Amino acid sequence: MKKITIGILIMLVIAVAALLLQGEDEYSAERKSLDLSTYNTDISPAKSNQPLTTSSITLAAVGDILIHDRVYEKAVEGNSYNFNPMLSKVQKQLQDADITFANQETVIGGTSIGLSSYPSFNSPTEVGDALKSSGVDIVSMANNHTLDRGEKAIQNAIKHWNKIGILYTGSYLSEKDRKEIRTIEQNGISVAFLAYTYGTNGIRPPSGKPYLVNYIDRELIKNDILAAKKEADAVVVSIHFGNEYERYPSNDQLALSSDIAEAGADLILGHHPHVLQPLEWIETSDDRKVLVAYSLGNFLSGQRMDYKDIGGILKVNIVKKEFRGISTITVTSPSFTPTFVDKNYHVNPLSEVNSELLNEINQHMKQWIPDLKVPKA
Repeated sequence: MKKITIGILIMLVIAVAALLLQGEDEYSAERKSLDLSTYNTDISPAKSNQPLTTSSITLAAVGDILIHDRVYEKAVEGNSYNFNPMLSKVQKQLQDADITFANQETVIGGTSIGLSSYPSFNSPTEVGDALKSSGVDIVSMANNHTLDRGEKAIQNAIKHWNKIGILYTGSYLSEKDRKEIRTIEQNGISVAFLAYTYGTNGIRPPSGKPYLVNYIDRELIKNDILAAKKEADAVVVSIHFGNEYERYPSNDQLALSSDIAEAGADLILGHHPHVLQPLEWIETSDDRKVLVAYSLGNFLSGQRMDYKDIGGILKVNIVKKEFRGISTITVTSPSFTPTFVDKNYHVNPLSEVNSELLNEINQHMKQWIPDLKVPKA
């Protein structure tokens, strides 16, 4: 009897222990499930499932469009002007880019106020039409010739830029117009454009109308870049600076470019020397690399010889990477295609004109960026 009782007790103990172990296992499983659920809740599904996305666009830029009388006289066609033949050999390269920029050195105030040449320029509005046909999306109007023919020429020019659908920057109709940052968006990447000049040949804007031209002012540029970065992914700054006909940047150009890069610019496009100056990467204190073209030279002008008839087409990729709500912008893969203006003022790829000169210009432009892509001589 005692043996049976003891046996029953042992069986009861074993059964109770088994029930306790089973309960603990269920509790542990439930706890693990709860912990995992809590962990999953702590990570935002939108962020945890968001892959790295990369998008890119190509941007092309050319230098000075400086229309002397000898240039527009060659463009006469009936009672108007046609500059398209002058650009026909390079139009495809300009059209192939997602965004194309040009430095419109002379104001296109049109024939109604009388055309004029050096030293006080006013060009036909048809110059703008040819740029439009060539794929140009935006022009800088900030240079030393902006005020050559006064406010009326600027108003006429802006009216025509608006008519043909080309954006302008660096010269404006009003303070309200100046505060409107010019941006272009392609493939989900927005690019803002700013422009400034060292001066206007001693001519000052009328009283109360400083918006007619942007002058170089470090504090102004810094504030404009900060404002632009709130509206766009990338910021391109066009600067009219340097010494005419010098093939290397001055100390002032180097210092100002460094300041503009530090202020947040992604790409700096230089103009005014009328000859090509080498490209360079500027490394900023926040570990960015900013490309600067100290001078893109003359693209279409009446100037001849001594490298003044050589310009080119700069192309870069602007790459946007997005991951978990954070985006970064980098400028990559710069290439440069030298061009040459012949005696009839037609812009030609230099590779089709003079292979020896092409090799010289290639070496000149890539001396500070050895991996710059250039056409083979």
